Amino acid sequence: MRALIQRVSHASVTVDGVVVGQTGPGLLVLVCAMAGDGEAQADQLAAKIARLRIFKDEAGKMNRSVLDIGGAALVVSQFTLAADTRSGNRPGFSSAAPPAEGERIYEYFAAQLAAQGVPVETGRFGADMKVELLNDGPVTIWMDI
Repeated sequence: MRALIQRVSHASVTVDGVVVGQTGPGLLVLVCAMAGDGEAQADQLAAKIARLRIFKDEAGKMNRSVLDIGGAALVVSQFTLAADTRSGNRPGFSSAAPPAEGERIYEYFAAQLAAQGVPVETGRFGADMKVELLNDGPVTIWMDI
């Protein structure tokens, strides 16, 4: 699985003019299931993100997790994270999981992140989504599991 994790002051996702998910202080997690990914990868990614220490402690060091700060996560599917740009000018996405499997793993991942104790809201898989965020830092982490 592949994820782009952003520490945010707030984030929201809108579909057809309606906010379908949002978070206050916490994480925006853009996630892509790759071909061959399964529940084991989703479990590992959820556990890692829940404990990822990218929030400041009292000394100003990134030493606290989203769990430590009582934050939440907005999880948004983004198959374009699988983009292969090595040749030509049009990215290829053949390394992404097929849509039905990608959706299943995405939903499983969101549930597993919630099971770690992180309040989770989500976007809508496959929809044309508008994502707004205020990146805090900025802090942006790329993660492959």
